[in-house]
Amino acid sequence: MKKLKVFGMAYIVLAYMFFYIPIVVLMVFSFNSSKSLTKFTGFSFRWYQGLIQDSEIMKAVGVSLSIACIATIVATILGTITAIGLTKNRRFIRELILSINDFPVINPDIVTAIALMLLFSSMNIEKGYFTMLLSHIVFCTPYVITSVYPKVRELDANLVNAALDLGATPFYALRKVIIPLIKPGIFAGILLSFSMSFDDFVISYFVTGNGVKNISIIVYNMTKRTNPTINALSTIVISVIVVLLVIVNVFSAVKKKKEIV
Repeated sequence: MKKLKVFGMAYIVLAYMFFYIPIVVLMVFSFNSSKSLTKFTGFSFRWYQGLIQDSEIMKAVGVSLSIACIATIVATILGTITAIGLTKNRRFIRELILSINDFPVINPDIVTAIALMLLFSSMNIEKGYFTMLLSHIVFCTPYVITSVYPKVRELDANLVNAALDLGATPFYALRKVIIPLIKPGIFAGILLSFSMSFDDFVISYFVTGNGVKNISIIVYNMTKRTNPTINALSTIVISVIVVLLVIVNVFSAVKKKKEIV
């Protein structure tokens, strides 16, 4: 039993090393003074300076941030409302909608990307910023529903009924009773939506048009030639995601501590 436990721990350590050592190497080489991707010749910020001075990359960063923020806001609102509404429907309709909601999550990205591309082409919609934004909202919303719905099911219906009996309007009960109780699910949905949208490549690549590129598309184009700027850009993306995770976890820890006190 002890040997099995040691083997399990060793396997976990090796798995984490396999995942994270390449990321650490990438971040280290983003400060390399030379173009070499295998030999560290000295510490320098030259690739970060080049990143800031590259107008195409900065434009892609703006596209990624704006689409991720808008898609997250819209998907969170739609997903939360849908999750709340599902609990009020009949079991057959609820299970049917939840099954349909699982398709975009289970489907390979390439299938969703081609389907959306064909949809926009058949409707003669010019591909560009709008189609990319619409596509991100479409594939982010199911993740919000999946995150929020379990929290909505855990709600005590008597709390909402009590608020309504005491004179609260449905909208007031939603703001003051329902949303505060399902906040963990909403925050999880926000984090998932933003991270999925911010680093999406496959769907974005198929639904975008000329002149509209996000960070993932820029990174893909950089891989065709030796350009250490990709290391700097990837390091910034990783840092943004890590900061978001830290903020969410710290917020949750502080909230739990206050509840205990």
